[in-house]
Amino acid sequence: MMTKSTDEFIPVYGPVKSWRYGRSLGIDPIGKISTCSFNCVYCQLGEIQQKTSDRLIYVPTEEILLELEKFAPWDVDIITLSGSGEPTLALNLQEIIQETKKLTNKPILVLTNGTTLTNPEVRLALNLAERVSIKIDAINQRQLQGINRPAETFNLSDIWEGIQEFREKYQGKLAIQTMILSPWNPQTRAEYINLIKSLKPDEIQLNTPTRPKPLKHQLDARGNHTEFHPYAVQKLKCVNQDILEEFADEIYKNTNIPVRYKQK
Repeated sequence: MMTKSTDEFIPVYGPVKSWRYGRSLGIDPIGKISTCSFNCVYCQLGEIQQKTSDRLIYVPTEEILLELEKFAPWDVDIITLSGSGEPTLALNLQEIIQETKKLTNKPILVLTNGTTLTNPEVRLALNLAERVSIKIDAINQRQLQGINRPAETFNLSDIWEGIQEFREKYQGKLAIQTMILSPWNPQTRAEYINLIKSLKPDEIQLNTPTRPKPLKHQLDARGNHTEFHPYAVQKLKCVNQDILEEFADEIYKNTNIPVRYKQK
């Protein structure tokens, strides 16, 4: 049975069942038009409609809080800022985090691709979140262009520098989330491990694109996919589970950092 799709934008959605964080209530500070500094080939939203690195107020904080109140008493493990693109592009990010914490008294997680972490205002805002998960799919410029398809020419070393600078002062739990689309060669794995050693995150999360990609942008895709979709999707090729497990073991043996990977 197909579930009905809706184009109506509501900035709070879920709860969503996350294999990483449990039962999560989503906040979308970006809006109906998907907006991101990346246009990843595996994006669960489909093709990004507005590719930009500009920080603006996309959804007023008051609108988010009004919708949050409807979900009281917030019977979830965590509240996640993600949604229709890169949440740190929201100029009111700090205010959203502060007011959400006051209203719900729940831990806050922000999912980010790290492209804005060169901005001190973004780093300051993210310091208020109990958890931050940073997407790192590339260890060289070719991978960045091929997998993440950035909105502009980002220098990967600048992105890493911003992440390092954020890590130096961040007191919460930092996770690095890496999507593996195809097996990495030994040199690529070694370079990744060296970067992880210098960053010292609290956890690594390895993933492979088990969620299909909508052929067109779908607001409904912010939440959990089900077996049936009222829209066309492209099933992406996943790496073998043994490959994820082997890489996870290699990372842990070389860094002593816990590694989680998605079980099919």
